[in-house]
Amino acid sequence: MTTSPPPTDQLPESECWNLLRQGVIGRLAVVADDGPDIFPINYVVDHGSIVFRTAAGRKLSSSTGHPVAFEVDGYDDGDATAWSVVVRGHAHEIRDTDEVIEALALPLFPWHAGPKPRFMRIAAAAVTGRRLHVTGGFTRA
Repeated sequence: MTTSPPPTDQLPESECWNLLRQGVIGRLAVVADDGPDIFPINYVVDHGSIVFRTAAGRKLSSSTGHPVAFEVDGYDDGDATAWSVVVRGHAHEIRDTDEVIEALALPLFPWHAGPKPRFMRIAAAAVTGRRLHVTGGFTRA
């Protein structure tokens, strides 16, 4: 008798946002002039959006005003499940003085050496997530 693998569960948007709030680091996917690129970034959830810090350079130029995707994932040893949340939307630099002041108060500090004076916001157009049951072969070193 063959058993089928457990299904992949689609997560409700509210659970996706809860997982995003618990996360610390994710991946920003952009399309730069020479093709796709992915940047690991630390972030916070603020007003139903993703906020991160950056400096002038490829990440800023390839994300500002363009469609982007942001992904966070995790694994739960307790029940052998993995999950992934993807936010799709547009990124823009926070420039309004009041919004910059609010962003400065967020618990968001650069991990990488050097100044990261610019705040970016990903306005979510779509938020999707899924959870799957990991079947055998996964061990942590």
